[in-house]
Amino acid sequence: MNAIRRFTSTLSTEFMKLRRSKITWVTLAFYAVGPLAAALFMIIIKNPDFARHAGLVNQKAHLAVSTADWPSYLSLILEMAVMFGMILIGVIISYVFGREYTEGTAKNMLALPMRREWFVCGKFVVTVAWFGSIVTAVVAEAMGIGFLLKLPGYDAALLWTTILNIAATSALALLLSTVFGWIAVATKGYLAPIGATMLALILANVFARTGWGKWFPWSILGLFLGAVGPRSEVLSPGSYVVIAAVCLAGVLGAMFQIRRADNTQ
Repeated sequence: MNAIRRFTSTLSTEFMKLRRSKITWVTLAFYAVGPLAAALFMIIIKNPDFARHAGLVNQKAHLAVSTADWPSYLSLILEMAVMFGMILIGVIISYVFGREYTEGTAKNMLALPMRREWFVCGKFVVTVAWFGSIVTAVVAEAMGIGFLLKLPGYDAALLWTTILNIAATSALALLLSTVFGWIAVATKGYLAPIGATMLALILANVFARTGWGKWFPWSILGLFLGAVGPRSEVLSPGSYVVIAAVCLAGVLGAMFQIRRADNTQ
């Protein structure tokens, strides 16, 4: 019972620090840009005369989507959710795990009379809650914008499929993000894990264009959505084993790193 109370207290403290931080609103604003950009494309395609008078280039909008309807809008929302989401989760977990070192509070945290592994668990819970709340809010924003635009071709089944795909890819991104938490603890800051996030995105794009994409964790996210074909044909059961292994390695690595860390700064 004492261990549970201590973990609950740690979790409460983590959420309190998060509530007082301005970065929560910054990350929400960053992710919320995606649906607004998708809406702009729809407006340009629906109103080419307005786009020309406003100085917008209609041809560029057609490079992203072909028509201003629900299928095109949802396809664009899904692509943006994956791209923005991979960046966002890297920033969130880097901040959650690295802020103790950059703000000089790690020595206080590590001196508390409780198992250090609880700190890692608490921070992962906060990361899931933070990222999940933002994804939920922005999905609601995207759906609201779609209805406000009065786009043709509404299909309830397609809408729910898109929402489920966003939820699934967000969950996969969360599983892979544990590695960045490990890097944050190992390097005692959040610059290195953010850099690692950017590198993972670059490599994901490279490997996705090769036959090795189904074995590279971050390429699997794009392939999962059918970037180069149906996921059942592109991915294999081993792809999901890779994601699980990366997630476990990140969790255990972070726990090992924080357990052996000293409390000096």
